Amino acid sequence: MTESKTENLDVVVIGAGFAGLYALYQFRDVLGLNVRAFEAGDGVGGTWYFNRYPGARCDSESFYYSYSFSEELQQEWTWSSKYPEQPEILKYLEHVADRFDLEKDIQLSTKVVSAVFDEAIAKWTVKTDRGDTLVTQFVVTAVGCLSAANMPDIPGRDDFEGVSCHTGAWPAAGVDFKGKRVALIGTGSSGIQSTPVIAEQADSLTVFQRTPNYTVPTRNKKLTPEATAWIKDNYTGIRELTRETAAGFPYHPIERSAFDVTEEEREEIFERLWQEGGFKFMWGSFNDLMQNKDANDLAAEFIRKKIREMVKDPVTAEKLCPTDHPWGSKRPPIDTDYFVTFNRDNVELVDIKEEPIEAITPKGVRTAKGEYAVDTIVYATGFDAMTGSLLKIEIEGLGGQTLAEKWSAGPRTYLGLQVAGFPNLFTITGPGSPSVLMNMPVAIEQHVNWISDCIQHMRDTGATRIEANLDAENKWVEHVNEAAQATLFYEAKSWYLGVNIPGKPRVFMPYVGGGKNYSDICDGVVEKGYEGFELAS
Repeated sequence: MTESKTENLDVVVIGAGFAGLYALYQFRDVLGLNVRAFEAGDGVGGTWYFNRYPGARCDSESFYYSYSFSEELQQEWTWSSKYPEQPEILKYLEHVADRFDLEKDIQLSTKVVSAVFDEAIAKWTVKTDRGDTLVTQFVVTAVGCLSAANMPDIPGRDDFEGVSCHTGAWPAAGVDFKGKRVALIGTGSSGIQSTPVIAEQADSLTVFQRTPNYTVPTRNKKLTPEATAWIKDNYTGIRELTRETAAGFPYHPIERSAFDVTEEEREEIFERLWQEGGFKFMWGSFNDLMQNKDANDLAAEFIRKKIREMVKDPVTAEKLCPTDHPWGSKRPPIDTDYFVTFNRDNVELVDIKEEPIEAITPKGVRTAKGEYAVDTIVYATGFDAMTGSLLKIEIEGLGGQTLAEKWSAGPRTYLGLQVAGFPNLFTITGPGSPSVLMNMPVAIEQHVNWISDCIQHMRDTGATRIEANLDAENKWVEHVNEAAQATLFYEAKSWYLGVNIPGKPRVFMPYVGGGKNYSDICDGVVEKGYEGFELAS
């Protein structure tokens, strides 16, 4: 589609990652609607297309970080390891797009720039950066919660004469670190994953850390044929368990408090889960780690003890020990050899709270204590999470109000699915839903299925528009805030609250009530005749 033209559609889907691909399949192949998906990247994959940085890996286990909607797909696809790396996940998504013939209805290399609702006809006019105009009944955003890269506004950033790259917008051709002096800014998930890999390749690596991070080992391993066979034989139970738990993992809920056991038993449980690796350390240990600060302190100190054991230099070890926020109150990464990497002779840690970065110079990074000459700068500085990608699009609802105006004091949604004043606009895993606090494919499938059922209900009843009620939206926002305030999440300066983006309103964006509880609430809304929504013809 290189020439400008106007098309009439039933649904426009924005994005072609995990959410966009499934939405396209569900609306087109199950409901039989006329659907077009638009993707900014040159290929499908969304997050897994753009995040090609070294060491990029999923932190949910492969066999359930995947779609459950097709038994044939589950049986034919074989994962190589417990925690797959980015190329394998991208290959999986490309396989899904090919297997279900989704590409023919995906327009790549195209950004949606605006969407305006026409109240007279109850339809949206959507425009792209390639001059296309679409008139559609529904707009479904599948833009991803972590896809708007955050480049820090450091003086002199554009004057650097070497290679600069952001982990969330990695060059498709890759970056050659061999023999290079590298600066890595940021120690969130992408910084933690890329540090060991870059250190192995580079002549030197200087890691600039603002806030030390808790991280638990991945313990990745190859999946044996026997393990794969067991998984495929038991997929029904595995998927049911992911939908019955708070975080979308197939772990049976743990009902014990950290204080229901002796100190020796508690240490044994922590040690066993540390050796097993992954998120079981959180979800398979005790049920009060995110509600009880004393319980959380026990887990946090266990991790700090492990850091001190792994890092040989005691000064560096203490710099790497988090003390200013509870464990899990920021997105908890899992890692492969992160801490031991600081034992390498070619790796240096700079605490920018002690020596702040003052500027990027043509030759490197200047701090309050001096200049670090480097050839390459890697920005592992995260994303404008949950709202950034949506607000890049000029979305205009009733009365000419834009989404940016509506959300000027922070995002407001009903169930994370719709925004009052924006009829027929659905946000997959939007703010106000569990989204980033869950295994994402589980959250995505639940949202897409709910939206699909809603659209089918509208077609069955003759309704042409649906809009969240303002009162229901206000009550939901209040509930989301109350749920978060009952936890330890508010004790961290995290991207959950938008703290990493200067000027962004400080609002806790995801819903902490858990996936199963949230799903039950959504089902209850339907059972009560779409309570909180206004449907009209």
